[in-house]
Parts: sequence; structure tokens; C-alpha cells
Amino acid sequence: MLSQSLTFIFFLLIGLELREGIARPKEAVLPALCAFAGMVVPALIFLGLQPHSGAWAVSMPTDVALAIGALSFVGKKVNPAVRLFLLTLAIADDFLSLVVIGLFFRNDLDLSSAIYTIGAATIGFVLPFRKPLIKVLGPVATFIIIPVYLWINLLSKIDFSVLTGKISIAVVIARVVGKVLGISLAAWLLTRFTKLRLPVGLTLNEIVGVGLLAGMGLTVSLVIAEITLSAPSDLAEVRTGLFFAAVISGLAGAVWLRTVKSGAPRQD
Repeated sequence: MLSQSLTFIFFLLIGLELREGIARPKEAVLPALCAFAGMVVPALIFLGLQPHSGAWAVSMPTDVALAIGALSFVGKKVNPAVRLFLLTLAIADDFLSLVVIGLFFRNDLDLSSAIYTIGAATIGFVLPFRKPLIKVLGPVATFIIIPVYLWINLLSKIDFSVLTGKISIAVVIARVVGKVLGISLAAWLLTRFTKLRLPVGLTLNEIVGVGLLAGMGLTVSLVIAEITLSAPSDLAEVRTGLFFAAVISGLAGAVWLRTVKSGAPRQD
């Protein structure tokens, strides 16, 4: 019951953030397209490695709280444009994750699961006074809800002995490699061959760092895993793979962004 309550509040916040993101549609086009590519490529990599596993969707979501937390380790070198792009990308990622759940796993959703995921996000989407609610729920989710949820559903159940399992390895490779490849390649192609441009002060090198941080995905991925997987062994491998993918992606993204040159002007 506690886990479901925490999930409901978390997805309520997702709905609130989605509605706020739509208020700035022009600024969201490029991050949204990059988010889409950053979900498709990991899913394809996972399916290429494990074509018969139902866990392919756990490789897709980005955990914005973890990614922003890892970004804080970059310190004063953090480019504000990086943080804004990462936030916008993660909001689009959350929306696409809800679409994936609704389209591909609706038959696996029981009533309670539907209420505390898609239902909660829908409520958040239509609620008024979104900015004050986000201001209150954002820190609560980051510092209370997500840590407690991860402890209940991940850290207290993680089994390091299955790290070398095929599903664990596929999750790590799909997230660590697929996220940065999909996001970076999409940003490069879209800014090179369309009229879309990176925000002022943001470079493609920094987009690579964003892609690395996007490999961190636990909360929504765990929800998807619990909805779609029934075998305890598969769940154990997914939890372990997600944990190590988040650690590797967070460290790689923070180190990358500390070393690359920041703040190059936009190229027209």
C-alpha cells in the first residue's frame, strides 16, 4: 500500500510537469524528439540482445530526479542550459513512457495499477494551480518519495549475484549505450538537416553529457517492470541492471560535463 501511494504521488507530479511543459511547446520540440530517439534506440538494443524478454520497456524511461542529482556533482561548471534541456527532455520522456504503458501494456494493468500510474498522471495534468503544487511536490518527491520508493522496490531487494544474467547485461548496455546514442544522434541530425537549433549556449558536446545522464532510470522503469514481469528471476535481473546502469550513467555524465567546453554560441 505504501509503495502504491508513493507511486501515485510521483505520477501525479509527472502529470503536473507535463502540463507545464506543454505551456512552452516551441522550446520542447527538439528535447521531445531527442527523448523519443533516446527511448527507441535503447529498446531496439535490448530487443536485439534479448528478443524474447518482456522487459524491453524498462530500458526507455529517464529518472529526472536522479539525473539532476548527478548533474549537481558537476558543481559550478554546470551550464544552466544543460539543466533546462535535461528537464525538458525528461518531461517529454515521462509522457512517452505513459504512452508506452498505455499502448503496449494496457492488458497487464489491473485497476489499481492503472489508477496509480496513468490515472494519477491524468489527475495531475488537469489540476489547476500547477506551479505551486510542483514547487511543493518536487522537493518532496526528490528527497522523500523517490528514496523511499527505491529502497522498498530496489535496494532492499537487489541481488548482485544476477549481475551477469542476460537480462541484467542487456538492461545495462541498452541504457548506458542506447540513451546517449539515441539522444546525441537525434540532436546532431535534427540541428544539421532541419531548422531546429540547440538552445543558445548549449553545445552538442553537452548534449552527449545529457544523453549519458539520461541513462539513469529507476522509478518509472521499476513501475513498468512490476506491471509487465511476473517471474521473480526476471525482476531480480532488471533491478540489478537498472542499478548498475544508473551508477555508470551518472558517473559518466558528471565526468563528461566536467571536462567538456561549455557555453558555445548557437550555430545558425
